[in-house]
Amino acid sequence: MDLPIVYLYKRDISLDDTMADVAVISGSASDAAITNKVTKVLDEYNVTHDDQIISAHRDPDRLDAYIKKSDVKVFIAIAGLSAALPGVIASKTDKPVIGVPVSGTLNGLDALLAIAQMPKGVPVACVGVDNGENAAHLAIRILKLR
Repeated sequence: MDLPIVYLYKRDISLDDTMADVAVISGSASDAAITNKVTKVLDEYNVTHDDQIISAHRDPDRLDAYIKKSDVKVFIAIAGLSAALPGVIASKTDKPVIGVPVSGTLNGLDALLAIAQMPKGVPVACVGVDNGENAAHLAIRILKLR
């Protein structure tokens, strides 16, 4: 018997009421600990952020719609395993994308390599495995350039 797939999202795609500087997107609710590291630093520096859980694999149309509607200046993408999320985002926007590899079955090496080895023309900045704090600090530095 096939069980229904249930996806849990923090909030809807609508950004009508949000004018955030940084989008923090994780591929799964299981990445919450890393997302919390990112948002803690952003909050300390009073950087506005919109937090989403959108899988590049399970919900590509929703991800595409979010990227198109978003007016953020920087994307932080948190992903483990094949870690497609940062590359997919970077392929759909010309805004900076920071990838945070999440440790998993291969201690995050699979995610680290997936994020760091983007093809030419699809740039993604990559921080250390589970290092959400550095992703936030890098986003803050990028925002200071604008």
